[in-house]
Amino acid sequence: MILSAVHMVYRLVNSTYNVRELSLRLTRLLCQFIKAHSARVFILDPDQKTIIMVAIFNNKINIMLDKKKDFDKISAKERKVTEGYPIFEPRLMGLPLVADDIVGAVFVRRTPKQEAFSGHDREILSVFAEQSVTAIKNLQLYEQQQRTILSSIKLVGALLEKTGLQSHQASAYFNVAKGLAESVHMNQTGVENLYYASILRDIGALDIPYDLLVKTSQLTPQEFHLIRTMPSKAAELIRPVEFLKPVLPLILYHHEKYDGTGYPLGLKKEQIPLGARVMAVVDAFEAMIGGRPYKEPLSIAEAVEELKQNSGTQFDPRVIQAFCRLYAKKMFRNYLSVMKNQNSDQPKKK
Repeated sequence: MILSAVHMVYRLVNSTYNVRELSLRLTRLLCQFIKAHSARVFILDPDQKTIIMVAIFNNKINIMLDKKKDFDKISAKERKVTEGYPIFEPRLMGLPLVADDIVGAVFVRRTPKQEAFSGHDREILSVFAEQSVTAIKNLQLYEQQQRTILSSIKLVGALLEKTGLQSHQASAYFNVAKGLAESVHMNQTGVENLYYASILRDIGALDIPYDLLVKTSQLTPQEFHLIRTMPSKAAELIRPVEFLKPVLPLILYHHEKYDGTGYPLGLKKEQIPLGARVMAVVDAFEAMIGGRPYKEPLSIAEAVEELKQNSGTQFDPRVIQAFCRLYAKKMFRNYLSVMKNQNSDQPKKK
């Protein structure tokens, strides 16, 4: 039984990539192995040592509490365990999760109608605590690194905006892209990747001569070829960041066209990642309402008509249909207006 518990926790740890999911799944395993009525996993902030989330499973519902008000009802006994004091009662057991310091606590409960916990149950709980605490600590460090990297990404995006190398504010671009993505049923991970791509899609401009980026006359074929290298240059810059690897296809292929006439690879239809097909529409819309050095901007209504005319050739018809459905909604039109206003104050893109 104990060997089986070790094996299950090992599999759980190696198939989970964030603290929230690990905590929720751990509560289910605890109830299964210890035959408890309910289980709780408390997670502490690594720096402040305050409770930041509580995973709960009662053999029916698996939930996560992560709001400050959620912690008001935590008992003094439970708080004591998070400070390092274990509890072993007939129908309640609690152990602190201790690595170099305390990262949280784990609890299991039985009802008065159930048998009291045995020494064997205590041993299994100890195994779960020992096996999971290092994983929680490592995941917290990983998530902290991700937050640091994300802060750097936001800084890069802000710098691109201020220097005129990126003509949109990422929030406006992402609001439009997010609406489209959700309308075509993209999953949450895909939407998150779109967020990063919204910030980073123009980062390749850092490797392009500034004089070329702000040139007001039409580009020569050689200059246009250099501009077309921006997606690959952007991909080269972010490739070393492990958690951004799923974002690379969106940045690399958002200039592909649905009929296969785009670049860099001439991909067509479903060969192009869905996120890149969404970005292609938002990119084109942004370009049309912002104009070019050699072309006047279109109104929002004119740009929408232009998108519709290029459905099935330049753009995925499903994404265009979603755009048109959303265009009928006031909130989405507000997002488009914000993008239009921001673009009118920025240098015109190539």
